[in-house]
Amino acid sequence: MKQTPLIAQHRAAGARLVDFAGWEMPIQYSGVLDEYHTVRSKAGLFDVSHMGRISVSGPGSVGFLQYVTTNDVSKVSVRSSQYSMVCNPDGGIKDDIFIYHVKPYEFLVCVNASNQEKIVAWLMEKVAHVQGCKVRDRSAELAQIAVQGPVSRDLLIATGVSGATDLKVRQCVEVTAFGGSVIMSRTGYTGELGYELYLPAQLAAQAWEQLLKVGQPEGLKPAGLGARDLLRLDMGYLLYGNDISEETSPLEAGADWVVNFEKGEFVGRAALLSQRTQGVARRMVGFELLEKAVPRHGFPVLSAGSPGQSIGEVTSGNLSPILQKGIGLASVEPRYAEPGTRIAVDIRGKAVPAIVVKPPFYRKPKS
Repeated sequence: MKQTPLIAQHRAAGARLVDFAGWEMPIQYSGVLDEYHTVRSKAGLFDVSHMGRISVSGPGSVGFLQYVTTNDVSKVSVRSSQYSMVCNPDGGIKDDIFIYHVKPYEFLVCVNASNQEKIVAWLMEKVAHVQGCKVRDRSAELAQIAVQGPVSRDLLIATGVSGATDLKVRQCVEVTAFGGSVIMSRTGYTGELGYELYLPAQLAAQAWEQLLKVGQPEGLKPAGLGARDLLRLDMGYLLYGNDISEETSPLEAGADWVVNFEKGEFVGRAALLSQRTQGVARRMVGFELLEKAVPRHGFPVLSAGSPGQSIGEVTSGNLSPILQKGIGLASVEPRYAEPGTRIAVDIRGKAVPAIVVKPPFYRKPKS
């Protein structure tokens, strides 16, 4: 298995390590629920160095990214970012990504760990025909640490990371911290205030330990993949391999907003345009159970009027610790996709009633 630059820190902290997309990663430290609640109330420290980091640079970089992604990259100003997708010619999702416009003609693309090699190869193949653009895989040379939770800004400031005070959601900035150059962004996945730090791999251990030293008196704890999954589900965020794949299009995933047909040609445009015209055969929805139960990936979704009629399946599901109700995402027939629609989930032979809702499931109370 591959290991991140922080494997020694995870072992020293007593993490339970598992194989995740070929990486030896911490699933939990003190416990999934404890880490989840810590992020919701204070702050959690995540190692996300298993994800892929790809540099796209040069005067032809905007045009190249316009062609290989679905969203309109021309709208991404310097020091801002964009959620987007890379599709195949049939409109299937090769990966969902974040694009950071770090400097003029310099972008950093963050991809899922399971798709890193596939996306690097795909971009390298496409860029070979483009003038003035260079693609470089920086996954090994950069580490990625996330600090998520209500006190995350104060912790970064106390650690000496400049720029955290003024950084707004979806912005990114290059700062000097932990003895090197760090790209800091605010594109978190927890629904809480949070930051991501892209830094040289050789500085990762020092940064991790310094953040813990400063943050532990304020309640900061390391958090693993288990808490991360619960937190992202609260927000209704898609998980590649569960909710989306190359057999799913952005329109089927309910991510129409990341597809810009007006920007011009891009890979998958014709197939997606056909889907938009003819309609999709399935649609991703959020749902909440109306009785106490736990929905899981792969459970059948049923029509409320005809409990024996299967209309789709759960792609992600769990019991939300903060909401104390079963929530999930499901791929269903489009006529059942309207919020407020009554459905049911087959949980071990019992049709548990549910209702279609628009994510996020969890909305932070206004203070």
